[in-house]
Amino acid sequence: MREFKAILVTGGAGFIGSNFIRHIFSKKNFYGIVVNVDKLTYAGNLENLSDIKEKYQGRYFFEKADICDINKIKKIFNKFKIDAVAHFAAESHVDRSIEGPKDFIDTNIFGTFNLLEILRTYERNKDFIFYHISTDEVFGSLGNEGYFYETTPYSPRSPYSASKAASDHLVMAYHHTYGLPVVVSNCSNNYGQYQYPEKIIPLMIANILSEKELPVYGDGKNIRDWLYVTDHCEAIWQIITKGTIGETYNIGGENEWQNIDLVNVLCEKMAIKLGKEKDYYKKLIKFVPDRSGHDRRYAINCDKIKKTLGWKQSVTFDKGLDLTIDWILSNKEWIKNIQNKKEYKKWIISKYKKKV
Repeated sequence: MREFKAILVTGGAGFIGSNFIRHIFSKKNFYGIVVNVDKLTYAGNLENLSDIKEKYQGRYFFEKADICDINKIKKIFNKFKIDAVAHFAAESHVDRSIEGPKDFIDTNIFGTFNLLEILRTYERNKDFIFYHISTDEVFGSLGNEGYFYETTPYSPRSPYSASKAASDHLVMAYHHTYGLPVVVSNCSNNYGQYQYPEKIIPLMIANILSEKELPVYGDGKNIRDWLYVTDHCEAIWQIITKGTIGETYNIGGENEWQNIDLVNVLCEKMAIKLGKEKDYYKKLIKFVPDRSGHDRRYAINCDKIKKTLGWKQSVTFDKGLDLTIDWILSNKEWIKNIQNKKEYKKWIISKYKKKV
């Protein structure tokens, strides 16, 4: 099992990155430091880790930096003597990539390239590892049956998924060409605490709280596999400490839901928690024009990580949704602080062509 003294987490102020930093510090056998490098774009939020900053002074460090700034990132590597990288930093929303793909090309491809270039000449210890976190969207769209496997050919359908596919290939190419110690994982849709409310689950919960329309793309029958974020973080920890160098791992929830069914469940759960009739919030559901290149179905087979590393999901979808709703209800100010930002208001209005 690998042991680390200094873990660099890129994009650590984002949703999954901040949850992973919390997860690292929950490990009783980890005594090192964590360095969070984040550009703090719209989805980066230091509020996600304000308590961690206070609790782990001397072990948690934040560096505001863009992974496209190779000189600044190189200085961070040398300053903290990094011996593991968990690379989350990425532009990650399909809709935004359709409207403006350049940021996705810059960050997801060139930013990853910069990290790899630094590591080509960086003095690494025997346990050093570069862990690249990716998405199931690189595989394209599934029909009504079947699953994505680690061996499934890539077939990205959006600028976002194409940029992630390119970065995945770069990482593996640097492993085969230069011998860099890398691992890659492709995960299904995450949900849970600290998720930016442009994604479907926190967006619907926030809109229900304000009794705003609940926009559902197309016929609402697009299917996604849902993975609770702490289960994902544990999978990442297992891979970064025990995974085989040069391998890829699929991480899934094995939990498929049509979008419209998910929204209906959220409406019912919120009604119960807020003391309303079961179907009270369903009147807010509004079908909106489908987005371009909207993949019909994603579903991940994650037998490999289960068999080789012993990981498995621990949070059911019912429990995970309750935990997510309860967290948002207890952190309304966190949501409001985001909703009040001009960037968020502008994006939401442009996305649905009206205020939702």
